[in-house]
Amino acid sequence: MSRDVRFGLSALGIAFGVFSASAVAAEVPASPTYTRDVAPIFQEKCEACHRPDSIAPMSLRTYAEARPWARSIRARVDARQMPPWHIDKALGIQKFKNDRSLNDDQIETIVKWVDQGAPQGDPKDMPAARVWPTTQEWEYAKVLGQKEPDLIIRSTPWTQKAGANDTWHTPIVATGLTEPRWVRAVETRPGTIKGRKITHHANADILQIDPDAPAAAMTPGRFTEWAVGKGVELMRPDSGMLMLPGSRIGWDIHYSNGGEDITDVVELGIYFYPKGQEPKHRQHLVRMGKTGPGAIDIAPNSLQLTEFYFPLRQAARIESFQPHMHLRGKAQSLEAVLPTGQTVVLSHVAEFDFMWHSAYVYADDAAPLLPKGTIIKVKTWHDNTAAKRGNPDPNVWVGYGGRTVDEMAHAWVNVTYLSDQDYDAEVRARQDRLTRSTQQQQQ
Repeated sequence: MSRDVRFGLSALGIAFGVFSASAVAAEVPASPTYTRDVAPIFQEKCEACHRPDSIAPMSLRTYAEARPWARSIRARVDARQMPPWHIDKALGIQKFKNDRSLNDDQIETIVKWVDQGAPQGDPKDMPAARVWPTTQEWEYAKVLGQKEPDLIIRSTPWTQKAGANDTWHTPIVATGLTEPRWVRAVETRPGTIKGRKITHHANADILQIDPDAPAAAMTPGRFTEWAVGKGVELMRPDSGMLMLPGSRIGWDIHYSNGGEDITDVVELGIYFYPKGQEPKHRQHLVRMGKTGPGAIDIAPNSLQLTEFYFPLRQAARIESFQPHMHLRGKAQSLEAVLPTGQTVVLSHVAEFDFMWHSAYVYADDAAPLLPKGTIIKVKTWHDNTAAKRGNPDPNVWVGYGGRTVDEMAHAWVNVTYLSDQDYDAEVRARQDRLTRSTQQQQQ
């Protein structure tokens, strides 16, 4: 095995097993109470959705709000259905910037709390309420010392009627750009606080003719996404995405029933590098998978595996992974076939749920570093049987298409291409950190 590939494997953080599935948690209490033990978990992992004027059907901010739902909470938490985080904890990298899953001790605490009657506990143990925004603010503008983003693009308005079925709103809006601009951060949000009550997620695709884009990126390419708990994408230092003149934004916004008539838009805030400042590395959000007529053909009452291969003609760092399927989607894995022939599982989503389009953003010290010549393999499983929850009809053939009842089998993979010199430098720096960490653990 060559030096570069050997170091690359170490830098993945898989061979050494240093990236645990969750942080070390406190010991599970013998008699957990809501105020002392459960409320802090809800604040950290649940309130982003489960609070007034957010997407969840009920709030969990107080004991009075949470207690009637105790048995339902136990069932969803114990089955790892909530919070929604579908990465298989037994395979691949387990360190992410946006991990909202519960660790084993947190799950055991909630289960034990319910099994023991869901006691409230001493009100004095209740942590201070977590403060959530009650007005619209551009979060990253404050970090950059700006009042607002450099460019704001809004979808066309949509009114979601009370009691209406889920809706997908897909307008196309011009960016207005007349010159190329490099993007250093993107921030997406519903246009109003009430809009957060109906906006399940909002995808924004960049529609532009880009001769330098990877072949699998195609047109359109995913630009960013808003979902509960995800709204800001900050490029790594000296990295950016490129927007071209005449580009447009293609929206795909999923609206849910908010219990009242709500009209809203989704806003896309873009922060540019200063004119004339070009980042060293370009990020591409690449669609990897089979697309178009004939790409998928699933027989009634059957399971199907689809595979797709994407070669890296340069060394690269993988920033994030987001599976995309529809109602028959079962699972998807992202794998790296190294130049040595060895296959490494980067991530595996074992129980895909169409209602949650999650992007799994690798932590800085865990993002895979892959040598030139690596082949990215995307494996997608579909389940067109009655056993698949939400399958509208297992007795029909299912093909590729944009409708919810059709199917897709691709992943959005955020790729930063590196020169051979930059790849070598990053691999060595990663290896040095891993070595120091191992030595500290052994002391």
